[in-house]
Amino acid sequence: MRAWQTTRTGKPTDALELNHQTPKPEPRDGTVQIQVQAAGIGLPDVLMCQGKYAMTPGTFPFTQGQEVVGHVVGWGDDVTGRKLGDRVMGVTSFFTGHGGFAEECLVLDGFCLPVPNDMTDAEAAGFLIPFHTAYIALVTRGHVEEGETLLVIGGAGGTGQAAIQVGKALGATVIATAGSPDKVEFCRELGADHVVNYRHEEIAEAVNALTGGHGADAIYDPVGGEAFEKATRCVAHEGRILAIGFASGSWGKTDTAHLVQNNYSVVGVIPSKYDRPFKEEVHSRLLAWRGEGKLVSRVDELVGFEDLPNALERLAKREVKGKLVLSVGSLGAGTSH
Repeated sequence: MRAWQTTRTGKPTDALELNHQTPKPEPRDGTVQIQVQAAGIGLPDVLMCQGKYAMTPGTFPFTQGQEVVGHVVGWGDDVTGRKLGDRVMGVTSFFTGHGGFAEECLVLDGFCLPVPNDMTDAEAAGFLIPFHTAYIALVTRGHVEEGETLLVIGGAGGTGQAAIQVGKALGATVIATAGSPDKVEFCRELGADHVVNYRHEEIAEAVNALTGGHGADAIYDPVGGEAFEKATRCVAHEGRILAIGFASGSWGKTDTAHLVQNNYSVVGVIPSKYDRPFKEEVHSRLLAWRGEGKLVSRVDELVGFEDLPNALERLAKREVKGKLVLSVGSLGAGTSH
């Protein structure tokens, strides 16, 4: 089968090689074998090429790609309740090297969920990780309530665009940050009440001004680094900074004394280690919001299979709004807007 394999450490155009004779993966315990239609492309894939992602497989070559949509073609001995041909979206076993940038992959049985009939493959491929992450952050970990103010750092990114929409579905006032006029407009289209262009405005000053000095009750931070430090200067009394990722290249550093003196919390967020019934419940609520028109997975581009390395380079340069999706099978629909 065709598969992109990471063969060395480096930038995506150097690290990735297309292999037309990669063996198909054999399903193992706890996994479902999927014929891939489309795969979400995310910043962790750039970081895995660079060897900077915590769950990067330990040996070369391996196939990455964390989220997919496709059809069930097999499953491990301990898996029950699956049917051949079922259309599903799922998180892959990328950490064992069986990710979604291939014609077939392995998906974790506990994170393999149904796709609504009216959802395109492109939309489904970019839905699961961003929206489940946003839900876990804002509902389960952040306890965002109606009427609170939510700051979404990097609002035009794949996970940021989900957080804006989930925040609005919860009834929050949403402030987003973005770094260009088109990304500012993109955040507004998603429903952000205010957008701060961080290239022209200082984030903490702008947020404090917009909130009358109150600050943000919850801050969704997939960027880390300097952005995290700015978040600590505009978080409200009893506010929560939700640490999602490190798109800047480094995690935010917590100053415990500052945290105590200003009475806020720093909360770690990852959508793993929850059981399947919980994930199914979250999925049901997210799809209900989608059905009400409150959520949509915005796909910036449907990338041709052979163009993956260049797409990852674009992502690394922050040239993407929303999600990039890799076309693997024969998709009947294009991008979802």
